Amino acid sequence: MPELPEVEAVVRRLREASVGARIYSAHVERRGTIAPQHPDDFGVLGGKTVTAVRRRAKYIFVELSGGHCVQVHLRMTGNLYVLPDYRFLPASARVWFRLKDGRAIVFADGRALGKVNLVSLAEVTALEAGLGPEPLEDAFTPAVLMGILKNLRGPVKPALMDQKRIAGIGNIYASEALWHAKIDPRVAAGAVPTRKVTVLHRAIVKVLTEAAASAYTEYSMPGTAVESESFGVAVYGRKGEACLRCGKEVLRIVQGGRSTFFCAGCQR
Repeated sequence: MPELPEVEAVVRRLREASVGARIYSAHVERRGTIAPQHPDDFGVLGGKTVTAVRRRAKYIFVELSGGHCVQVHLRMTGNLYVLPDYRFLPASARVWFRLKDGRAIVFADGRALGKVNLVSLAEVTALEAGLGPEPLEDAFTPAVLMGILKNLRGPVKPALMDQKRIAGIGNIYASEALWHAKIDPRVAAGAVPTRKVTVLHRAIVKVLTEAAASAYTEYSMPGTAVESESFGVAVYGRKGEACLRCGKEVLRIVQGGRSTFFCAGCQR
């Protein structure tokens, strides 16, 4: 599943290719992708101009002139990109927007699990209000992270993945950040010492920044590159292998229904 760095890469590429483009017509190939909305609802987008493309957590917002906004969630296999010629749509195209210049903005989704919906600015505001701070923004500081983790009795790794607390940190990068910070993922979030919270904050920002840069270069769509592959994972998916730092065996446990990889030798 695309995580924050991969979604950020999709947003950066789409922003570069589509801002300023004018939509000629909207097309829905799969009704389930836009449910509970109707294909006719998208008719209002004809003649609208793309004014901005941005990300919040794992949501993508394509903002259009006239106050319209398209909200996209990639889910497992979704991808959103500009096709040079609308006449060559992939078989996995679920929703697409023909542009005035002959190109197309395409939402392709092999497993058809993603969602594309028209939303109002009020709905966007309400959704964003329920999400935690963005870990790649300046407002996310060590003090903010300390406040988030303070008094939490549950393990720190699921706490990092709670979108209401911090927006966008997924399974891969939570494991990686904790390894870099030398923190056991099983320890209570509220019990992480202040000095280690500072180190963890730095690790989160470093891991996500480097992974986003890597994804921008390597990631084109789910299945064409393993998420974070060129980023170079330290523990994720490396059960039974030697820790890159201390040489001890990398372990795998399940937390909140998700795999957690860590080294019990140096993560304490």
